[in-house]
Amino acid sequence: MTTNQIAERFVDIVADLSRHLSPEDRYQRLLSTFRATFPCDATALLRLEGDALIPLATDGLAEEARGRRFTVADHPRLEGILRSRQPIRFPADTPLPDPYDGLIPMAADNLHVHDCMGCALYIDDLPWGVITLDALEPGTFDSLDMAQLNAFIHLAEATVKAAELIRKLEHQVQQEHLIARDMQESVQYAMVGRSPAINALEKEIATVAASDLTVLVCGETGVGKELVARELHHQSHRRGNPLIYVNCAALPENLVESELFGHVKGAFTGASEARSGKFELADSGTLFLDEIGEIPLSTQTKLLRVLQSGEIQRVGSDRNLTVDVRVLAATNRNLKEEVSNGRFRADLYHRLSVYPIHVPPLRDRGRDILLLCGYFLERNSRRMGLPRARLTPECEALLLAYTWPGNVRELEHCISRALLKARGDHQVDGNSIISILPEHLDISHDQIQHSSFQPVSNKAISEAKSLANKQGLTLKEGIDRFQRLWIEELLELNNGNQAQTARQLGMNRSNFYRLLKRLQLN
Repeated sequence: MTTNQIAERFVDIVADLSRHLSPEDRYQRLLSTFRATFPCDATALLRLEGDALIPLATDGLAEEARGRRFTVADHPRLEGILRSRQPIRFPADTPLPDPYDGLIPMAADNLHVHDCMGCALYIDDLPWGVITLDALEPGTFDSLDMAQLNAFIHLAEATVKAAELIRKLEHQVQQEHLIARDMQESVQYAMVGRSPAINALEKEIATVAASDLTVLVCGETGVGKELVARELHHQSHRRGNPLIYVNCAALPENLVESELFGHVKGAFTGASEARSGKFELADSGTLFLDEIGEIPLSTQTKLLRVLQSGEIQRVGSDRNLTVDVRVLAATNRNLKEEVSNGRFRADLYHRLSVYPIHVPPLRDRGRDILLLCGYFLERNSRRMGLPRARLTPECEALLLAYTWPGNVRELEHCISRALLKARGDHQVDGNSIISILPEHLDISHDQIQHSSFQPVSNKAISEAKSLANKQGLTLKEGIDRFQRLWIEELLELNNGNQAQTARQLGMNRSNFYRLLKRLQLN
């Protein structure tokens, strides 16, 4: 083969580096070029995984070779190749066993005498694997041009590195999309409810979603702030693009900038390759920064710059990259207090809170608690393969009386446990419906409002029966008298606290006050 022909083959390999190919196709094209360039009857590319070499591509070997795992310690030829930074050729009469004996189909019988050599591949000075060459005739590699072979090995290493980098980037993007998808699939219950608090929240989301304003979502732990972010993205014009989630509290302080803005190769110890940050991954979409109050002060300055200019710099680079990202942030901290205490930049706070949204705690959502319970019971029964389940009236009263310090997240876990406990107790009626009792809820009694949601008293029930037997009393008059009696009892239990009584009845305060006026109770 002439020098020009070999050069053309090398150019083909270089051109493949910029093509979108699967790793299998990329490696197979590499070996096909290798075998066409150098005199050999078979060649293979093997990657080191733990203590074994795994064939990723072969050319000239039997198909079954791809299924082999060659433990390095059991194959001295492969071990020798892997340990050397220079190509190794084995003498034809070497007593070392050949891992490919009988795996070259064109051989008349099992191979025992042939020409064999191999080259180790190193990526970032670490052993990655080997390329092997086998020929049926001894002496085939006598006239091999070692300079050309070494040049090819360097190209092979570049091909492997490119394939590994592409694989990692694709995996990273896939993981980001899985996180976004999981957010969308697992949080639909956040909008379950008909309480005034939820109606007001939905109105706020609809108002700001269509804009590109930065939104700061505030609320206690477990109320569903990330779910509000999902809804904001879903209702925006960016909904067809990525929603990237970042848990700022989970980022190591020394890697926060790299995670957000990316880094170039060699930017710091361990940065063996360039990496895109979350802002780049969210380009044209939405970036949700959960627990934004955990961002270190040193990073807050750079985050402010991105919000102001839309430009980022990868760690270790002086080049500016422009991104089009809508930022949503969430916190369970009081950022105003954090600013006052010097733990959060005032200018960044004002940039993030262009449109603040407060997510109400579960205790302010009244009887939405029961709607959420129904959602969780249905979903968990289906997932666990259990019969349908229902809450007993005593159980409902307890759920409504509990203050839910962990909010919706705590409610979901509570219902999941209760469902399993009820099934274990065989609380199943004739219609194969599991009955969940108060003892299944595992609720802390120090978080129960003992005056909250008391069941209708015997006195109220007796009054209702007597009203039903009275002649000349309209339905509306009977209902009004029953409501008056029940509300009077609750007000007495709550020491006249009208706000607490309204919350127990699942009513908006203004509507409750109007009801009191109509019933002549104020």
